[in-house]
Amino acid sequence: MLLMVALVASLISGFYFLMVDQGDRRKRRLWHSLGVRLALAIGLAALIVYGVATGQLGHRNPWDAGPAAAQQPPAEAEPAASD
Repeated sequence: MLLMVALVASLISGFYFLMVDQGDRRKRRLWHSLGVRLALAIGLAALIVYGVATGQLGHRNPWDAGPAAAQQPPAEAEPAASD
């Protein structure tokens, strides 16, 4: 959660620097903000990959029964009544 807040803060500061500097080539604050945002995004992606690889993150959705439900044979249809 902290990484997400830091990413948003970096995005807002980058927008601020873009508006304030207005193309001044001597100021590198926008590029530094982009570098910080890129490093935070890579860190967040690595943390997610680590969580999935160790099994701490996964899908436990109530609507997704998983592969066990897909292996069950379908229920047979009732025979049609003949007159």
